[in-house]
Amino acid sequence: MSDLPSPGRRLFLKSAGATLLLGVSKVGFAASSHVVAIRIWPSSTYSRLTLESNTPLKYKQFALSNPQRVVVDISNVHLNRVLNNVGKLVRHDDPYIKNARVGQFNPTTVRLVLELKRNVTPKVFTLDPVAGMKNRLVLDLYPAQGHSNHHHDDPLLALLEDYNKGDLEASQPASAPLPGKAGHDRPIIIMIDPGHGGEDTGAIGKHKTREKDVVLQIARRLKALIDKQHNMRAHMTRSEDVFIPLKVRVAKARRLRADLFVSIHADAFTSRAARGSSVFALSKHGATSTAARYLAQTQNESDLIGGVSMSGDRYLDHTMFDMVQSLTVNDSLKFGKEVLSGMGKINHLHKKTVDQAGFAVLKAPDIPSILVETAFISNLEEERKLRTSKFQQQVAHAIFSGIKAYFAHGAPLAPQK
Repeated sequence: MSDLPSPGRRLFLKSAGATLLLGVSKVGFAASSHVVAIRIWPSSTYSRLTLESNTPLKYKQFALSNPQRVVVDISNVHLNRVLNNVGKLVRHDDPYIKNARVGQFNPTTVRLVLELKRNVTPKVFTLDPVAGMKNRLVLDLYPAQGHSNHHHDDPLLALLEDYNKGDLEASQPASAPLPGKAGHDRPIIIMIDPGHGGEDTGAIGKHKTREKDVVLQIARRLKALIDKQHNMRAHMTRSEDVFIPLKVRVAKARRLRADLFVSIHADAFTSRAARGSSVFALSKHGATSTAARYLAQTQNESDLIGGVSMSGDRYLDHTMFDMVQSLTVNDSLKFGKEVLSGMGKINHLHKKTVDQAGFAVLKAPDIPSILVETAFISNLEEERKLRTSKFQQQVAHAIFSGIKAYFAHGAPLAPQK
């Protein structure tokens, strides 16, 4: 069982998930039914509908035209109030779904019909229970091929398509850095990664603060600070409440040839006494502490919670990059030390040195990458601070100061091409 997150951390996340489920189940549903929750996550990249059930759901999916519809027939299910409420979940600004309706197609089959605003490529898959969530049936709606021209300046959609086909490795560039000295010959490119998103809420505080929301707000503030600099440019792995697989986040940083990668999170633990900020870098040879190992395992579980179909979930070992990555990890530690120093000026430090473990999101072989745990969302005082614009701005500024200090202290030159 050593490869599971610590029972403490898992229980905390589990209780957060259970509260969500109980909140849904109060709606009430017929005893014969198994669907306990429906969620719709609209975003500009893709929209997702999730059905959660006590038992694995069997389904058939097909498309109808005039008007454009996606139809999913679900076996051995009866209509209940949760299913009947699906229409109310569709937001008017959903880029893909116009409306949703359900009906009892025959005595043992429920038919779910999504009327669409545009042509889509649907992707349907099931997920086993994980971290307090039951069995899930997931329907992702991507813009149909030929409709994604407006994404030409943002590679996310193309990367997700490669990932879903299992081709992400093949589409990766050989090396990330652009020629010239970052900040002098060209802008320094920073990739900001707000952790979690969509189905994956991250940790939830006692007052229902969701990690995914807080870190997105901090990330937006950091982006604004960076973009004010004439010699810096920031990109984000996600700029809205959408689930992006860990490997796609790394791939986006490499596709945009980032000079640095910063993943932003808010920590959680069963003991509400745990507090403080920490900074992590990748370790290729075992974690530097038990806490770091548990945290990496929990963060790496993000893909299971957020929900990826197994076709895209191919982690290949970057053995060819090992030598490059050793140098990159050293730079990550230097970068992490500068950010930790900035965080220490605004908050208690949970640990005074940069910790290391096998975080999947830090595995770009050629981009110095760190993960910042801004504060403990499970600590009442720190949860309160995380909600305030003042502390969010302080965190953004501390990370920004660390970025500037890293380059001021002689960040390595990018290799000349």
